[in-house]
Amino acid sequence: MIPLKKIFPVIVVLITLSLLGIIYIQVSWIRSAVLIKQEQLFQRAINMTNDVYNDMMYRRQAAVMFKLDAKEPPSTKGFNLDINRVPYQPPAVSDFFTVQEVRRCIQSNMRKNHLDSTNFEFAILGIVPGSDLANIKMQSAGFVQMYHKSEEDSLKRINNYKVQVINLTEQNDFSPRVERLVIVMPADDSVAKQLGIMISGGVLFTMIIITAFALTIRTLLNQKKLSEIKSDFINNMTHELKTPLATISLAIDAIRNEKVMSKPEKIQYFSGIIKEENKRMNKQVESILQSALLEKDEIALKLQATDVHHVIENTANNLQLQLAAKNGSVSLQLDAINPVIMADDVHFSNLIFNLMDNAIKYSNDQLEIRIQTYNTRKSLFIVIADNGIGMSRDTISRIFEKFYRAHTGNVHNVKGFGLGLTYVKAIVDAHKGKIKVESVVGKGSKFTLEFPQELDKG
Repeated sequence: MIPLKKIFPVIVVLITLSLLGIIYIQVSWIRSAVLIKQEQLFQRAINMTNDVYNDMMYRRQAAVMFKLDAKEPPSTKGFNLDINRVPYQPPAVSDFFTVQEVRRCIQSNMRKNHLDSTNFEFAILGIVPGSDLANIKMQSAGFVQMYHKSEEDSLKRINNYKVQVINLTEQNDFSPRVERLVIVMPADDSVAKQLGIMISGGVLFTMIIITAFALTIRTLLNQKKLSEIKSDFINNMTHELKTPLATISLAIDAIRNEKVMSKPEKIQYFSGIIKEENKRMNKQVESILQSALLEKDEIALKLQATDVHHVIENTANNLQLQLAAKNGSVSLQLDAINPVIMADDVHFSNLIFNLMDNAIKYSNDQLEIRIQTYNTRKSLFIVIADNGIGMSRDTISRIFEKFYRAHTGNVHNVKGFGLGLTYVKAIVDAHKGKIKVESVVGKGSKFTLEFPQELDKG
């Protein structure tokens, strides 16, 4: 099986490349779809102008071919075919339409080409011969206002309006009466409307993929961290259990020695060693079983009125030998007027013991532990401070994690499984209390415990 440490970078690279590829394909697809839609809209607009041109020119062409003869008597029916007509100036296209008819013509061709036919304005302009000027021969009610808006937007380089210009003349017609139909309409936002759902869906699913990627990386990092913690735990557990087993084995071999068997005091001495090492192993096994109970939240508390000062003093007395080994001392400032809380005596004693034991373990010579208590209106505070080796910010953020142990160079220089502070946090929480940690590397640590008090202050 490939170690997680080696395969982890490969997984990160592969997932990153896949994610970048998906994002690139999404962006390319959206860009292509927008371009295609814009081309379709442009083509529909061209088709609409061609259809309007054909419809309007058709009416004028019909009138040129079959013009009404006003000189004939009233009895003459219909149109007369003027076979011998002489060339004449064709009438302007605007002469054959009213404003309403032009609007209907434009609307019908817009609908035919699937364009918005509800909001547009138009005008027919007559070109003044010999100049570039034009006069308005026909216009819709809102043409001037919409045209001015389109001009203002074009100066600002904003494309909120489209202007379509149609020359209402034959290809070979050089008549000075040339006219132009100008159609002004808002820019078609149907591209955004049509692709909005698809683009939103693409962005949404891309974000889901990115989130899944981030969660995957986070899970892998946690697994990597757990793997390291597990390795440390196995190493420490092996060391902690092998030492008493080796001592017991040596003691048994000594008892079997003929010289020792004849001396009862020696047998008693080695038997004592076996008993103490057995207690030590039982304590280690008990701590592991205790961690299983913490995992399942199955700690059963037997709450009773507990004098915190009494617990602190007894614990400090019990740790005098360990303190002496570090040339250490304990300074007690038990200032709480009411030191009584509702607590489980056994678990609370273990809590204080673990905090003081940690202060001793993670310290150099000339250790000083300061324990202070005080009351507020509803709580009892316990402050345990030391001048030990201190902790980094990363260590502070992880000290309550199960099996986590701060490394100080050698894995075995401090004995234990990394369960002490996990237990402390669980017991504090079980008593509805709070714990706060402050520490500076090289200067020491300070644990502040807060417990609610339901008893009246005496």
